[in-house]
Amino acid sequence: MDKGTVIRTAVLLVALVNQFLVATGLNPIPGSEQLWGEVVSTIFTGAAATWAWFKNNYITAIGKRQRATLRMQKLTK
Repeated sequence: MDKGTVIRTAVLLVALVNQFLVATGLNPIPGSEQLWGEVVSTIFTGAAATWAWFKNNYITAIGKRQRATLRMQKLTK
């Protein structure tokens, strides 16, 4: 996996863990309960999920072959 995929996956994982903790009544991020309530946590999780979803995360075997082909054709960075 490339660096971007790892970062997007890590951010999404942190957002999902935070969402779970807030849903169970815990406040994992320091701050007021109002500020880090379900609304902000849901927005954070939604943004992280959208960011990770829209990016090409070449994880499967087919995706890895696609990435290799794109690089060979010099169509990506």
